[in-house]
Amino acid sequence: MALRLGDTTARDLGRLTLNPVPHIDLVGSILVPLFSLAVAGRVFIAWAKPVPVNPLNFTHYRRDDILVSIVGPLSNIVLAWICTGIFIVLLKVDSTVAYGHGLAEQAIHFLMSMFYGGITLNIVLAVFNMIPVPPLDGSHVVASLLPHGLSQRYRSLGFFGIFIILMLMRWQPFAVFFGTVIEVLEFPFQMVIHAFV
Repeated sequence: MALRLGDTTARDLGRLTLNPVPHIDLVGSILVPLFSLAVAGRVFIAWAKPVPVNPLNFTHYRRDDILVSIVGPLSNIVLAWICTGIFIVLLKVDSTVAYGHGLAEQAIHFLMSMFYGGITLNIVLAVFNMIPVPPLDGSHVVASLLPHGLSQRYRSLGFFGIFIILMLMRWQPFAVFFGTVIEVLEFPFQMVIHAFV
C-alpha cells in the first residue's frame, strides 16, 4: 500500500518479500519467544521487524498514513477468511474420504487444526494491531486524526507504548473487552463454518 501511495522505502530495502528472513527481529522473533518458552512454557509475545515506511513520501500525509496502517489488519481478516475456506474444504474431505492409512487421517486432522487456529490467530492479530497505542497500527490512525501538535506528542510515546500495551493486556477490564471484540468478529466465521457442517 505504501508503494502504491508513493513510498518506495520497503522495496528499496528488500522488505517487499514473502521470504521471512529479512523480517526477522533478533530480539522480538528469537530471544523473547525463546525466553518465554524457557520460563513459562509458551510464547506470550513476539514481533518481527516493522516494515519501513517514510510518510514524507506520501502525497496526502494523513490520509495515506491511515490507509497504510489499516491494510495490515485488513489483510489479517482476509487471511482468516482464506483459513475458513480451506478448513471447510478439509472438513468435507474428512467426512467423505475412507482412510486406508492412519497417517493420512492424522495429516488431515493436523491441517484442520492448523487452519482453524489460523482463523482465531488472524482475528487476534487484526484486533491487537488496531489498539491505539504506539507503535501499533491503530496509533497511526489516531495520530493522523489528531491536531498536529497533539499528534506529535502522541507519536512520541514510541517505545514506551510497548510497556503500556503489556500493562493493558494484564488489566482485567481491557482483557475482557479485547476478548469480547475477538468473539464478536469470530461470529460470522463460525456461522459460515456451521452452514457447511
